[in-house]
Amino acid sequence: MIVTTAGRTNQEMIERAYKISKVLKVPFEERRKRSISKLRDERDCNILVVGKERLELFYKESSEPFFFHPNSAMFRAKRWIKGERDPFLEAVNLKEGDSFLDCTLGLASDSTMASLAVGERGKVVGTEGNRYVAYIVKEGLKSWETSIAELNLAMKRIEVIAEESEKYLISCEDKSFDVVYFDPMFHQTVEESAGIESLRPLALHHPVTKKMVKEACRVARKRVVLKDHFRSPLFNTLNFDVHKRKTALFHYGVKNLLKIEL
Repeated sequence: MIVTTAGRTNQEMIERAYKISKVLKVPFEERRKRSISKLRDERDCNILVVGKERLELFYKESSEPFFFHPNSAMFRAKRWIKGERDPFLEAVNLKEGDSFLDCTLGLASDSTMASLAVGERGKVVGTEGNRYVAYIVKEGLKSWETSIAELNLAMKRIEVIAEESEKYLISCEDKSFDVVYFDPMFHQTVEESAGIESLRPLALHHPVTKKMVKEACRVARKRVVLKDHFRSPLFNTLNFDVHKRKTALFHYGVKNLLKIEL
């Protein structure tokens, strides 16, 4: 990995790129009018490009750069603020002031909705195992501006942890979050291919295991939620109660930890 600047650069961008290279502990290289493809061929590595508006990660295995954008959170937030339903928020059942752990952060669309739901008194944390993706998403959440003030504030409140979810779960204290959430990357292609496809080569494709769910049940106070394809065997394998949606390719599985077993 190296850090460089956009083609049309200035001193401010150069200084920022240099600072980012120090934070990420990777080399900084001046652009010197070279194209990204030429620079990538010369150095045979991935390239983080610091532009005026955003950070872009050019990965060797991908034809398109990865950069932060709100993805589906934009239209979902608009609908929810108007009083329309959001299936994800219905599944996680978050209340104002609740805490939420997203074990599969991605572009933080679901975490953004969670942050809207829990409000200023709540807490939203998302884990991302690829530290470069984590950095880009973290910076994007802080700097992206939309026309919706509530959405801007919700994004800024999200805490991004650059760590694999299982490792982070193990480090958490008992009952330290109200809700723990899983949305495995390997099933997202069908629903969100346009918005999330550039993230796919960078994602850590670890399956949700019984051990992870056991840890999630220890960490969560209220519920553990799994989003997956409607044909996924994980709902049965991991003993989730499925919230079926007739017209959707994805369902939500819920473990209600407050449910009283008779």
